[in-house]
Amino acid sequence: MADVPIKPLTEHFAVAPQLAPDDMAGVAAAGYKSVIINRPDFEGGPDQPTAADVSRAAREAGLQVEYQPVIGSAMTPADVARFAELLRTLPGPVLAYCRTGTRCTNLFVASQQMP
Repeated sequence: MADVPIKPLTEHFAVAPQLAPDDMAGVAAAGYKSVIINRPDFEGGPDQPTAADVSRAAREAGLQVEYQPVIGSAMTPADVARFAELLRTLPGPVLAYCRTGTRCTNLFVASQQMP
């Protein structure tokens, strides 16, 4: 996890690029309570860790985890609303990841503009 660049956007929310099951203990040790996975399975090919594998490791590390796959170029208002709901209901601080962290950042910014 030491090589994973976590980018805090607020005191309670941060984003990161692709994480692996082995990163989850480090995420928990860093103080995060929840993880949102925004990268669809196999978007990066067969070598990409699956949400199921990361979720299993996250739960074993004591984290709450939600899989919300979002296609960056096809983000919908429903995607933003669901992300906002997750931010309201998950224990924080929350770490979200996708391929580079940009998709999660865009979801966060859009969710903050909702009424």
